[in-house]
Amino acid sequence: MTALPLTWLYAPGDRPHVVAKALACGADVVVVDLEDAVAPDRKAYARDATAELLGEPQPVPVHVRVNALDGPWAAADVRAVAALPGVAGLRLPKVTSAQDVVGVAERTGLPLFALLESALAIERAYAVAAAHPLLRGVALGEADLRADLGVSDDAGLDWCRSRVVVAARAAGLPPPTQSVHPDIRDLEGLAASCAHGRALGFLGRAAIHPRQLPVIERAYLPTRAEIEQAETIVKAAATGQGALALPDGRFVDAAVVAAAQRTLALADRS
Repeated sequence: MTALPLTWLYAPGDRPHVVAKALACGADVVVVDLEDAVAPDRKAYARDATAELLGEPQPVPVHVRVNALDGPWAAADVRAVAALPGVAGLRLPKVTSAQDVVGVAERTGLPLFALLESALAIERAYAVAAAHPLLRGVALGEADLRADLGVSDDAGLDWCRSRVVVAARAAGLPPPTQSVHPDIRDLEGLAASCAHGRALGFLGRAAIHPRQLPVIERAYLPTRAEIEQAETIVKAAATGQGALALPDGRFVDAAVVAAAQRTLALADRS
């Protein structure tokens, strides 16, 4: 089983030198941002600079976050980057319907990742997650979602977080990645937030600064106790079918075995 990405590092599309540095920072995926990180009068430059930079294959997977699909820049963004050799996927912001995903999938043929950033998007989370085979993941855009809901306390988003975790699983997608932690100096807060996200069912996190990457990775890598437990489960699964009895008397089924296999795949990174 191949381990899923744990770290997704955003870099602004209108600063190609920052993107170039991001490619060497050790993130599993680099996300070139044409949306929130770029001012309106820099959109065209960001698009052109990104197209030039990603005209060749890159050392790590690179995704491009295009502008909002109902806005004035998205169509040009998709046309400019969809066929580039250096682009491994597109991140679609402010998705609110399955049709948003289907339209881009039919135009590009690229792996897509939908960002749910409004109350309407949360209500339609499963429909979006199941919209098209090219959709490879869903995640929250928590800054916009918090503003849309009028939520000031971070705990106010937990229901939405659980909703997107359930929607992803129901649609057969990988667990969602957490939204960014905006304070790049608050590494203790980042670690605590990652632990909370992991408990809710997330896997990995987006980052906006390289210093956040090792904190995210440590938070999501399995502990020694978790690895040992997973090894016990997988070993037991190799000796029989159906419900399995572990040496300590617990019974596990196929879903638990699959989770143990994912744990061991993640452990291979450490």
